[in-house]
Amino acid sequence: MPDQQELDQLEPEEALELYVAEAKSEKAEATIRSHKSRLGHFTSYCNEHGITHLSELSPKDIYKFRIQRSENINKVTLKTHLDTLRVFLRFCERINAVPQDFSERVSSPTLDDGENQRGTIIDKEVAQNILDYLNKWEYASNRHAALLLMWKCGARIGAVHSLDLSDVNTEDGFIEIEHRPESHTPLKNKQRGERHIGINDDTAEILNDYINENRTEVVEPEGREPLITTRRSSRAHKTTLRDWSYRLTRPCELGHECPHGRDPDDCEATNHGQASKCPSSKSAHAWRRGAITHWLRDDIPVRAVSDRANVSEEVIGMHYDERSSQEKMEQRREFFVE
Repeated sequence: MPDQQELDQLEPEEALELYVAEAKSEKAEATIRSHKSRLGHFTSYCNEHGITHLSELSPKDIYKFRIQRSENINKVTLKTHLDTLRVFLRFCERINAVPQDFSERVSSPTLDDGENQRGTIIDKEVAQNILDYLNKWEYASNRHAALLLMWKCGARIGAVHSLDLSDVNTEDGFIEIEHRPESHTPLKNKQRGERHIGINDDTAEILNDYINENRTEVVEPEGREPLITTRRSSRAHKTTLRDWSYRLTRPCELGHECPHGRDPDDCEATNHGQASKCPSSKSAHAWRRGAITHWLRDDIPVRAVSDRANVSEEVIGMHYDERSSQEKMEQRREFFVE
């Protein structure tokens, strides 16, 4: 380990400010906020333990920080926090605030298979059941249009939130996703997230009927006309989109018997804003994960899935592919068994 005198004497908070400044050109605002929040625990640790400059950090400090954080958060969240810390320390290596390879001192917990994904996928049958319900009872409603886009396009919730009326071409069968940070609808991957997504005739027809029959007319101060709107005459907020997902993935919402033995009249998950407390409810991201897995099971090439969903092939393999090892083997079999 190099002598501390060879390193720049940088305070933890100052290093975090520099890290955030660089990240603004590469990461979405939501991602930066998450990183700042996680790393705030680390800078607080440094302050509490009298570490005024990052050059004073020792491997023991990293270990003690990990133990301290593990007492307040679960294993999956701990891994997220430590992975972010490792990225931050790699940045600090580049600006000569900590010794080279010091980031390797951060050891994240190893998650069991599926531990980071349990309960976060909507299977094809469940998705189709919900969409069939909407098709019958809420045809071409804003909820129908939003969840249809999440499933058919595998779109992130931020992308669905960002769509304008002009981004939908039902005649030629596609939607256009555009990065518009100047009017508060940035994409996670910024310009790299911009793309055209093809939609089939059935999806185009539902979207067209929603636009012509049920969409509330909204014109924002910037002159934009959002696609998914609410009765309050506003663009559907991401919180609203999340709530729709939680509500519609409750079995009782579709008229099914509660698989958890609860009485809907007494269940807290039926109260306003509490749908996420249902054990069966799923987040909006579960639609994206489910769609990607469904495409892979249908033998759609990973490259095509990657381009459509705007996610790297590596990340698909790590976080989105819910196929079992046997499923993958059976899909490969037709290519290699003579």
